[in-house]
Amino acid sequence: MPGTFTSISIFAYDLNERGDPIQAWKTVAESEAAAIEEAKDAATRHAGVLVVRRDGKPSVGEEGDPMVVFRLGKTGDFD
Repeated sequence: MPGTFTSISIFAYDLNERGDPIQAWKTVAESEAAAIEEAKDAATRHAGVLVVRRDGKPSVGEEGDPMVVFRLGKTGDFD
């Protein structure tokens, strides 16, 4: 549909000195499948990974809620 977008973000988490997950980095991917593959690879080096999809219509100022499409390991709460 014209005027819509889908954003796919990958988050990696490491553990702090108390063992709580903290965000180590964030990047974007072109597709859910590519994001999940990258997240699985990152999970070998981080305490947890998360892939989030967000749909929106910037032409009318709408941004949808984030939807978790993949989670592995310790990621803590995600808003």
